[in-house]
Parts: sequence; structure tokens; C-alpha cells
Amino acid sequence: MHIAILTFQGFNELDSLIALGVLNRVKEPGWRVTLCCPEPQVTSMNGVTVHAQSTLEEAASADAVLVGSGIRTRDIVATPGLLSRIRLDPAKQLVGAQCSGTLILARLGLVSDIPACTDLTTKPWVVEAGVQVLNQAFYARGNLATAGGCLAASYLAAWVIARTEGMDAAAAALHYVAPVGEKDDFVANALRHIAPCLPA
Repeated sequence: MHIAILTFQGFNELDSLIALGVLNRVKEPGWRVTLCCPEPQVTSMNGVTVHAQSTLEEAASADAVLVGSGIRTRDIVATPGLLSRIRLDPAKQLVGAQCSGTLILARLGLVSDIPACTDLTTKPWVVEAGVQVLNQAFYARGNLATAGGCLAASYLAAWVIARTEGMDAAAAALHYVAPVGEKDDFVANALRHIAPCLPA
């Protein structure tokens, strides 16, 4: 099971790294989570440099792909050479996007028929791309999911775990990262967001 988190120059640390942290709470054989980047190194919006663990081209064969956000997303979608390297297929993959990552899905034509979530800054650009934006933190239909707000990255990660390993595994991963003294409430709230979006 390979989960690729698309992480670009100017990425938002919370969006990529919260998902990375939650997803890596699953300790199953063959479970692999990677920061998937267009270059060998990418630097965040706050100057944190990370090394790529997989390439954009590898995302095409990943079992699940989460598209992270950042301050350069509008530049990414305006760069055909970069956008063409992102090849996703929701018929065969779980595909999710965090905040401005939703704009990338919109430009790839993947959320044209379903409503989506994003952050407040990105909302006008996603609407301009022809997508209905919901005023909520998480939404999924079928194999596509979107989340809005940095801390909603935990919902997106939990959705991937629930879809692949089950709700108990998702709850366990969330419980591990939840604040002490608030663990049950935190897990219940997260599952309340994702449970209605899971297949029957």
C-alpha cells in the first residue's frame, strides 16, 4: 500500500506533515507513506526543506494520493509542464486534496461534478474553476475527498485509513495523535466527519 502526499515548493507544513504523521501510525506490512515531490528537495512556506521520498510520476501508481497545499499552488496550476506530470485516476486510486490542493484537482478536471472543500483563501479560485465549494471541513464521494483548513488534514488521513484498513484502524491512528484528556472527543468528532462519506 503506497500513499503519496504531493508536496510542492512553498508547501504548507501542517497539511503535508500532519497527514504524513497520522498515516504512519498504521504499522501494516507493505504500508508506505511518502512525500511525493517534483524535485529532490522542496522548501515550505516557512523555510523548512524536506527531501522527496517519491517522484510525481510515482503518484500515478500509488494506491492513494493526497494533494497538499501551499503558497505557490496558483503557479503550479499555471505551469502546464508541471501539471502534466500529475496523473491521477480516481477509478483506481483514492484521491484527496487539502486546502489549495483542491485547486489542483479542479484544474485536472477531477472535481468538476462534485462539491469540494478548501480553505477560505483558495475558495474564490476554486469557485472560478467551476467547482461548488462547501462550508465544511471534509467531504468525500466515492474515491475522491477534499478537506479545508490545515487541521482537517487529520480527517483526510483518517479517511484513507478507514477506506483501506477500516474504521477501527482510523480511530486508533487518530487516538494516538489526539490531545491528552480530549482523545475520545477528538476521535469521535473526526469520525463524525468521515463516516457519512464512507461506502456502505
